[in-house]
Amino acid sequence: MAKPKAKPSSGSAPPSGFDADVIIAGAGIAGATLALALAKAGLKPVLIDPIVFDAQVAPSFDGRATAIAYAAFRQWRALDVAPALEPKAERIEQILVTDGRRPGASAGGPGPFFLRFDAAEIADRSEGEPLGYMLENRHIRAALAAAVQAAGIEVLAPARVARAEFGPRGATVTLADGRMLTAPLVVGAEGRGSVIREAAGIGAIGWDYRQTAVVATVRLERPHGGVAHEYFLPSGPFAILPLTEDRASLVWTESVSRGAALKTARPEVFHAHLQRRFGEFVGAATREGAVFTYPLSLQLAERLVGPRTALLGDAAHAVHPIAGQGLNLGLKSAAALAETIVEAARLGEDIGAEAVLERYAAWRRFDTATLAAGMDLFVHLFSNDHPLLRLVRGAGMAAVNRIGPARRFFMQEAGGAVGDLPRLLKGEAL
Repeated sequence: MAKPKAKPSSGSAPPSGFDADVIIAGAGIAGATLALALAKAGLKPVLIDPIVFDAQVAPSFDGRATAIAYAAFRQWRALDVAPALEPKAERIEQILVTDGRRPGASAGGPGPFFLRFDAAEIADRSEGEPLGYMLENRHIRAALAAAVQAAGIEVLAPARVARAEFGPRGATVTLADGRMLTAPLVVGAEGRGSVIREAAGIGAIGWDYRQTAVVATVRLERPHGGVAHEYFLPSGPFAILPLTEDRASLVWTESVSRGAALKTARPEVFHAHLQRRFGEFVGAATREGAVFTYPLSLQLAERLVGPRTALLGDAAHAVHPIAGQGLNLGLKSAAALAETIVEAARLGEDIGAEAVLERYAAWRRFDTATLAAGMDLFVHLFSNDHPLLRLVRGAGMAAVNRIGPARRFFMQEAGGAVGDLPRLLKGEAL
C-alpha cells in the first residue's frame, strides 16, 4: 500500500532550512503518541516507519494485548484518542497474584501466599479509575493511525532509516531510498535495533532470559469480572488478562524450545496444554486466532539522549513483560519528552540543544533504571523453584497483602500515578 497522503500540518513551520521540527523514527505506539502530542502543541513532527499503518493494525501483525496504566490512558484522553479506544478497552478492577509449583491457575485454589489488588481501595485517589485498561495492541495502533492522519502529520511509510548525522545546528536523516530529511531533533523510537541510537553512538546493555512469551487470545466459558490473574510457575509467569466480550489474553512464559513447540502445535495439543495451565476457575477456554511467540530479554540504552537525539520506547528500554510495564514506561517517556520539547519551543530555545535534552533525560533516567532493575529482579525471583527463594517471595507477598498503605502504593505505582508526572499523564493538554 502506498503511504497515505498527509494533510497540511496544522502546526507552525519548522525553523528555516529544516524539513520538520522533530523527525521520529518509528511510528509504533510510543512514537505515534509523541507525534500527536507535538502536533497538537503546534510543532511539526514527521514519522518514519518501515511498515505502513494498515499492516500494523492487521490481526496477524501483533497478537499482544497490553495493560495500559490509567495515567497513560489519561494521556490519550488529552490527545482525543480515547473515544476510539474506550469501546475496545476492558477495565481491570482486580489483580490476583498467586504462586505455585504445578500448572493450573486454580490448582488447589490460591496458595498460602498471594496478593490481591482492588481498584476500589484507591478510588478516592484515582478519581474512580480502574487499575488499568486492557487493550489489544492492534486496536491501539488503529486508533493512533486514524488520529495521526486526522492531525495531518506527515508519515513516510514504508521507509527505512539508513543513517543519521548530527551537527551543531541540526540533524540529517537519510532513508534507504536516498531521501534526506533535516530537523533540529531526531527521536529514535524504532525498537531494540535502533539505527538512530547506533548513529548517535549510544551503547546498550542487556541479556537474554532464554525464555519465550507465548501469547494467545481465548474466549472464556464464564465471565472474568474484570479480574487479571498473574500465576507464577517455576518456568515463569502465566497471566490471564481480561479483554472485552469475556475474552482473555494469555501470556505464559516458557523455555525457548517449549515456546516454539507450542506455536506450531496442532490445535488439540495446544488446547490440552492450555487447559492444564488454565485450570477450571473460569471454565473452559477456547482459543481464537493465532498463537504468537516473542523472545524475552532485557536491553537498556546507556543514555537516553545524545547529540540532537532522544530515545523513546524499546530503543531506550526493553524489559520483561512480567508486570506489563514496558509500554507504559514508553508512554510515560513520550509524555515527558513532548512536554520538554514544547516548553523549550515556547521559550524560544533550540529544542535539540544538549541542555534541553538533558532535562528529559534527568526526568526519566531514575524511573527507567529502577523499573528495569525491578522487573529483572522479579524475573529471577519468580522464575524458579528454589525453596529459599519461594519462602522469601511468599513472605514478601503476604506482608504486602496485609499492609494496606503498601498495597495502595503498589497499585498507584502500577497505575503510573506516582512521582513527578508530565501534564499529559494528569489528563492536561500541553
